[in-house]
Amino acid sequence: METVEAKRAEILATLKDQTATHEQKVTYLARHAENFLTVLDEPEGLDELMRCEQEDRCICNLFEGDAPYRPRYICPDYPKFMKEGSAFLQLDPPKDLFEALNNLQILYHNVPSITNYPVYIGDLDLLLEPFVKDLDDETVKKALRLFLTSVDRTILDSFCHANIGPTMTRTGMLLMEVEAELQNAVPNLTMRVSKDTPDEFVMAGIECALRCAKPSFANDRMFRSELGDDYCIASCYNGLYKGGGSYTLCRLLLAGIAKRSKNIQDFKENQLPHVMDVMARYMDARVRFLVEESGFFESNFLALEGLIRRDRFSAMFGLVGMAECVNDLLAKEGIEGRFGHSEAADKLGVEIMEQINAFCNAHPAPYCEATGGHYLLHAQVGMDYDKNSTPGTRIPVGEEPAELIDHLKNINLFHKYFISGAGDIFPVDLTVHKNHKFLLDVIRGSFDLEIRYLSFYGSDSDVIRVTGYLAKRSEIEKLAEGHNVLLNTTGLALGATRNCHAQDRRVR
Repeated sequence: METVEAKRAEILATLKDQTATHEQKVTYLARHAENFLTVLDEPEGLDELMRCEQEDRCICNLFEGDAPYRPRYICPDYPKFMKEGSAFLQLDPPKDLFEALNNLQILYHNVPSITNYPVYIGDLDLLLEPFVKDLDDETVKKALRLFLTSVDRTILDSFCHANIGPTMTRTGMLLMEVEAELQNAVPNLTMRVSKDTPDEFVMAGIECALRCAKPSFANDRMFRSELGDDYCIASCYNGLYKGGGSYTLCRLLLAGIAKRSKNIQDFKENQLPHVMDVMARYMDARVRFLVEESGFFESNFLALEGLIRRDRFSAMFGLVGMAECVNDLLAKEGIEGRFGHSEAADKLGVEIMEQINAFCNAHPAPYCEATGGHYLLHAQVGMDYDKNSTPGTRIPVGEEPAELIDHLKNINLFHKYFISGAGDIFPVDLTVHKNHKFLLDVIRGSFDLEIRYLSFYGSDSDVIRVTGYLAKRSEIEKLAEGHNVLLNTTGLALGATRNCHAQDRRVR
């Protein structure tokens, strides 16, 4: 009864929360309902590592709930939808741009995920290019303006993600013009960049990003070599299969694991292996319940119409806090050095990544045929409540190397491990860097190495990239004053600003 009363108090607090909109309250209430159930065959030791005081946690399930009933991330096959329509939604294949945009908006409303909004809304340039050839630029831009405004006002978090590139298209160019004008936080946007992507297209992306923090830039060569041609970037920067997605995402809290360890040897031989094993078996239980018992893949129209296929799903084995983990372990050994600033620290970080990578490649993951029967590593972007824990393998805010090249050298050590996503963010001083070609050189040079994903935004931009998602500074300030805001992610951005100093990155 004590637990029941505590949960009732949480529900009542949600009902009374004056900073939450009606839509947000409905989402939070659904999570409360999920967490009343105990349906998973959880591994022994999970409570000690996950359901303990925040400062002692070593595993986090990222609010997925205790009764999974839909995959965390779903990436529909939008080309199939455009070609065939949907019997369930009673939609015929579109014949012009206006029908195409209308059909997409209807489908978006019916694509679930952990946030109840779609985390991937398609390769918009390629989807729409066939419909714009007989229209003038102003007509196309007006249609895109209305469409993107609708997306921003109805998909209420910026984990919603669209892709463009690597081919240069007229639609892609016009879409970036409109995005720069609108200054919206939703959708997130990635340009996939290959050696064949014209500089003109990348430069248009850079100009847009410095005005509204999007698009980010993905190394198409890396993702394509790992996931094949039918990959997409979803949510923050997650590499997943089109027509599939990710069942679940849990994360190792490396700083917490280091805290439990006596020294580096204890960390490597005892603590890290134990926590990885518990988290992997917890993820196994989540995946099995979702596939074997929830009935999602047997009943949802996306699966029934072939817009998603279960055999194109995997799951994401995430981590955060590499920097704090390394710094703590070095201090316990009496070794000088800070992550991102010393050879000893970076060497230890690589050793830890090699150990985690080896574990992932050896652990048999249920129903993950798409990725060889294994989970994919993911450099998770952090949560608003994280303290003293930097996202993924990033260098902590405020400790970035003075020279960008030194920062990029550190990034190059780690991005290669994270097939399902890793990224770094750079605010740019536009009064200093008036020639934006220097960013083109950074992107091209980085993508010749093993750097996976880069994001830039103007230091004076209202739209900023917080960790992997976008938010508006003006909306963050509004929420801080106690007012309602439209996007769920603004609340995360406020927490990340207060707890993680997300707006204090070194300006380049």
